[in-house]
Amino acid sequence: MGTLNVRTDEAMETALSALVEEYGSRREAVRHALLRAYKAKLIEQAKADAERLANDPDDQAEMLAIQRYMGVAE
Repeated sequence: MGTLNVRTDEAMETALSALVEEYGSRREAVRHALLRAYKAKLIEQAKADAERLANDPDDQAEMLAIQRYMGVAE
């Protein structure tokens, strides 16, 4: 496991203090914040991918063909 050193400013200390109250320690607060930010980024990327695919007729046809093959579409 790696170690991370971060310089905080007043705004970060305020946010960190609020998270420490909820998660019990600075370590857990930072861990929670990083994992939550990463999850939000993945969800944002998935939404953008879904929108792009939804607007592509070739991808729509391929998805329908796969669904038909799997028996989940008529």
